[in-house]
Amino acid sequence: MINVYSGRPEKNSRCEIEEKVYDTLDYLGITYERADHGPADTIEICRNTEKYLGAHVCKNLFLTNNKRDIFCLLLMPGDKKYEAGIVSKQLNSSRLSFAKDEDLENFLGLKRGSVSIMGLINDTKHNVTLAIDEELLRNEFLCCHPCINTSTLKIRTEDILNIFVPHTGHEIKIIQA
Repeated sequence: MINVYSGRPEKNSRCEIEEKVYDTLDYLGITYERADHGPADTIEICRNTEKYLGAHVCKNLFLTNNKRDIFCLLLMPGDKKYEAGIVSKQLNSSRLSFAKDEDLENFLGLKRGSVSIMGLINDTKHNVTLAIDEELLRNEFLCCHPCINTSTLKIRTEDILNIFVPHTGHEIKIIQA
C-alpha cells in the first residue's frame, strides 16, 4: 500500500540524508507531496507510485566517461531508453556509461537505486554536471526520491529549475536524450 502526504514526515523520524532533503526543501519554501512505499529501486517499480501522485516518475542516471573524470546526473522520462552516444555527443564527452557505486556515494552521497536530483545538495564542489531531457520540462511536476528509495516526492518542475537547482549552485544542460 502507498500512502500520500503533503510535506515532510515527522521531524527526525527518517535517516539523515532524507531529513537533509526535507530541511532543504522547507528552507527554500518548496511545497511537495510525498508517497511512502516499499523500496523502489528501478523505474519499473517506481511506476506504481505514479497513479498515487498523479505525475510521472523520471529516470535518474548517474553517468561517467571511461576516465572517470567527468560525471553527469541525467534526468529523463521514465519510459525513454538511454542512448549513450546521443547523450554523450550533446554533453561533449566521450561515451558515458553508468558510474561506479563508490562514485555515486562520493559525489552525491547516494546508493544505487536511490539516485535523485536531490543528491545535488551533497555535491558542494560541483563535480557533477546536471543534464535534463527537454521532454521533462513540459511536465508540471517532477517526481524523485528524497535520496532514499522508500519515498517519492512530487515537486513542481518550475520549483526544481528556478529554486532548488540554483540553491545547489549547479547549472542545467538541457538535452534531447
